[in-house]
Amino acid sequence: MTARTDVEPRSKGLLTPNASSSPVTIERYVASGRAELFVRHYWLPRWNLPSGARIRQEVLEYPTANLVVEAGSAAMFRAHRGLSARTLEGSGWAFGVLLNPGTARGWTGTSIRGLPDVVPPARLVVPGMAAMTAGVSRAMADGDDADAIAVFQSWLETLPDPDDDARLVDRIVAAVEEDRGLLRVEQLADRFGVGVRHLQRLVAGHIGFGPKWLIQRYRLQEAAAALRETDAPSLAALAADLGYADQAHFSREFKAVVGTTPGAYAAGQRSTPGDVR
Repeated sequence: MTARTDVEPRSKGLLTPNASSSPVTIERYVASGRAELFVRHYWLPRWNLPSGARIRQEVLEYPTANLVVEAGSAAMFRAHRGLSARTLEGSGWAFGVLLNPGTARGWTGTSIRGLPDVVPPARLVVPGMAAMTAGVSRAMADGDDADAIAVFQSWLETLPDPDDDARLVDRIVAAVEEDRGLLRVEQLADRFGVGVRHLQRLVAGHIGFGPKWLIQRYRLQEAAAALRETDAPSLAALAADLGYADQAHFSREFKAVVGTTPGAYAAGQRSTPGDVR
């Protein structure tokens, strides 16, 4: 099974948009076939920086885990409560897999809430990791994105389907992402016909944080994306559009998670665009 290479890669992760000479590029590809049960999309960064140069990437992650292969090693990274950051130097590549929200718990065999931020392969209860990692590494070293994805998707064929709870979590997270009207945990519980306590355990067990954090994360994802636009809306309009009671509430929540005010974030993006996986 191969990747859907007929789909144009999305490159909004390019640190210098529309600049072919950028030292860091990120290509994104959709999953195909049965891989869609496990994978939201693939993100494949490559970088080649001058000697002594460094680039710090700060990411407001999607509310799910990433599996990342780099030069013969692999690890799962659970979502962070706030921003995650990495400093790039020299040259290199990574093969990143943004997993569906329900996938990680099945691959670890335990609640994500109790796991470290970086989960080594030894903690994953899936077979064939070493062979998959080696195959993906060879393809990425050769610069062949399609082959790397094909190796990974062939490995997925050997794994059992996500269970019913995993698929329910996928639907819950999709609902929060797509429906701006879902602003309270009780609304989300009613939408899926489950109790609030059950919803809290289910979501926290699969993504590491509860449904209140999930709702907040998607609102801030949308806010950050809007603030990166050249024609960004006013903060008052954005706060109202995202369902906040007022601009002050929005600004406090944004700063608590992102570490800076919305206005300062927007100003910074005009000089150094950020990235969301």
